[in-house]
Amino acid sequence: MASNMQEYASAQAYKNTTPSVITIGTFDGVHIGHRAILKQVVDAANANELTSLLLTFFPHPRMVLQQGTDLKLINSLPEKKELLAQTGLEQLIIHPFTQAFSRMTAEAFVQELLVNRLHAKKVIIGYDHRFGRNRTANIDDLRRFGTQFGFEVEEISAQELDEVAVSSTKIRNALEVGDITTANKYLGYPYMISGTVTKGREIGRTINFPTANLQPDASYKMIPKNGVYVVQANIDGHRVYGITSIGTNPTVGGRDRTIETYFLEFSKDLYDQPLRIEFLTHIRDEETFDTLALLKEAIAKDERFAKDYIATYE
Repeated sequence: MASNMQEYASAQAYKNTTPSVITIGTFDGVHIGHRAILKQVVDAANANELTSLLLTFFPHPRMVLQQGTDLKLINSLPEKKELLAQTGLEQLIIHPFTQAFSRMTAEAFVQELLVNRLHAKKVIIGYDHRFGRNRTANIDDLRRFGTQFGFEVEEISAQELDEVAVSSTKIRNALEVGDITTANKYLGYPYMISGTVTKGREIGRTINFPTANLQPDASYKMIPKNGVYVVQANIDGHRVYGITSIGTNPTVGGRDRTIETYFLEFSKDLYDQPLRIEFLTHIRDEETFDTLALLKEAIAKDERFAKDYIATYE
């Protein structure tokens, strides 16, 4: 889908004067539940000749308000923007979330941002959405403000919201145990990690399985459980399949966690290149082998598994 989505780095930077249909939230993962909500927003905007708008935040509010939390996100910011652009959404505001912003009163948030700045005509929001200083305001307060300032409030049903919450939780839980199949089902697309190929220890070369060592772009990006996975990547416009190992390479005395991919039927040097790998399925957990020969044998077995899987996937 060609995207005409416009992005803004803050609510203050938003200059569009067309009345809008707005939803608000973190939308991490832009998974099937999120896309159902965004479809409501886009459809409502199209039906009423309004513009569709998502007000989201970065950093994630929990990263700011719960200092010391090691929150990992399903999407990096560039991944999230790319996924949102595919939904038909017209306007995206990624507002900087700060301690000062969190202290804005509910009334100021509604009047200054939603009404004066973003020209809200309709706000589509979950029944359990809380906003304003100390998150004291709820959907009933929003309805009251709607009457006062002339915008409609549409509630996302408890069931729909439950599906969204369940999806996010299930995706995180699935990634933590290496269950890529479940994560991908709720995402509606293959889980991805974007980054740059860096020099590793090059041990793979010594056993004829050269690997691309991926340094993720975002330190807050969630990495699946240590183990071996079937992946795909788009390199020079071609789909290439591979086997990704996440872990510390215990067989060869590794300590740091790495993400290394051995691409099947592909041998180009990818150093310093951007690379995105998309996870298709889990092969096995990380193991320690007594010898390099046993490790090599295991990788050959992984390769057979991957080729069988790819034959059914394509």
